[in-house]
Parts: sequence; C-alpha cells; structure tokens
Amino acid sequence: MSVNRRIAESLERLTFENREADFHHHSYDEDIRQYEYIKRGDLRALEEGKRMFEGPTTGSLSDDPVMNYKYLFVASITLVCRFCIEGGMPAEVAFNLSDLYIRQVDQCHTVDEIFALHDTMYRDYTTRMQGILRRDVFSRPVHRCMDYIDQHLQQPITVKRLAQELGLSETYVSIVFKRETGVAVSEYIRRKRVDTAKTLLQYTEFSCVEIAEYLCFSSDSHFSRVFREHTGQTPTEYRRQNYRKHWGSGESASKAKEI
Repeated sequence: MSVNRRIAESLERLTFENREADFHHHSYDEDIRQYEYIKRGDLRALEEGKRMFEGPTTGSLSDDPVMNYKYLFVASITLVCRFCIEGGMPAEVAFNLSDLYIRQVDQCHTVDEIFALHDTMYRDYTTRMQGILRRDVFSRPVHRCMDYIDQHLQQPITVKRLAQELGLSETYVSIVFKRETGVAVSEYIRRKRVDTAKTLLQYTEFSCVEIAEYLCFSSDSHFSRVFREHTGQTPTEYRRQNYRKHWGSGESASKAKEI
C-alpha cells in the first residue's frame, strides 16, 4: 500500500472518529485572530491564546498528553513568529526567540508547565510588538493609557476614566497624550477601534451592526463614516476585498459574505 493511500485511509478514519465523538477543531477565523492580536501588540492576545491553547478544540497529535502539548506549542510559536515578522519584528529576533522557547518547552515535564510557558511566550511576543509598533519612547502615563485603551475597546472610554485609572487630572492626561503621540486621546481610540474592526471584518462573520455595537460606535452609520475616513473604504467594501485573505499568500481563502 502506498504512503498516499495509507494517509488517505487514516484521514477518513480520523474524520469518522472525530465526528462520532462530536469533536471539532476551532475555526480558522478563531485561530488567525489570536495571531493578529499579537501582531498588533494587542494584549487581548493573552486571553485569546490561553482559551485556544488550553481549550477543548485543540488537536490531538500524540497519545502522550505532555508530548501532545509540546507539539501544539511548536505549532503555535511557529505562527506567532511569522506574524510578528510581518508586523515589523526583526526576523532574527523573532526566530531566536522561537528557538529559545522551543528549547524551554523541550525541558517541560508536565502539561501545566507547558501552559505556563505558553502564557509567558504570548506575553513576551505581544509586549515586544507593542514596543516596536509604538516606536517612540512614551512616558509611563501614556503607556498606561494605551494599555487601558487596548483592553477596553469594547467599552466606553473617556479621558475622565483614563485620568481616574492613572490618578492624574484630565487636563494633564489630554495634554501629555497629545504631546507624545501627536493625536488626541479620542482620535487614538478611533484608530484602535478601526484597526480592531478590520480584523473582525476580515476574520469573523459578525455583521457591521454587531461590530459597531461591540466597539461602542454610536450607530452603524457612525461606524461606517469613521471607518471610511480612516481607510478610504466602507466596512462592506473592506470585507469584500479582504475576507479571510491568507496572511502569507495574499490570496483570498473565500469570498466575503454580503452584509
């Protein structure tokens, strides 16, 4: 029996067993979204990565639980590394980090140790991407504002709330943020929400109305207007052009659904 035939038969058997056990892998969209978060230095990558790596939808690559998660760790960091290079991390840095973490996971003896190392790896790459994307050296208050905004885009954010979080005056927060970033707090928030909307349009099937509501735009029309001001396209046009575009090939994996 040829190798190809054995693989084909094994695939059919595994597909049948998974169907009988009602097991499904996580979706392509969910998988890609976590890496897009890391690429953008978005701290939501930490929670998303933990949910995906430790959840019930991860694949089974070995009957040995420790070896299974070691294999999954290597698969995970391989994609993290590539996405970070696309996001601007020097390739040598990204690859060296990957090599170091794979050596560390090789020394793990329990699943819990691998889980902890995976969390550390995600935080390391994500915070490094934050530094790369910010480029300039910002003060601690501005960094804290940015972190708060990144983690609360789905909630109303005001200068007053940021000032309370930092224990500073609203006037000071507004002045120092504009001075260091070149944009007002409100404009920075809009840009971050548009960036997040791009990911949701590209890798999920949420409607424009749902995305607008999730990202705290006052209405679908407000969301469309802001999105077009920043991208030159309506959300519908952006989705039609970019839905599930593969991160490496530049080709669309499937056509966008009409909104």
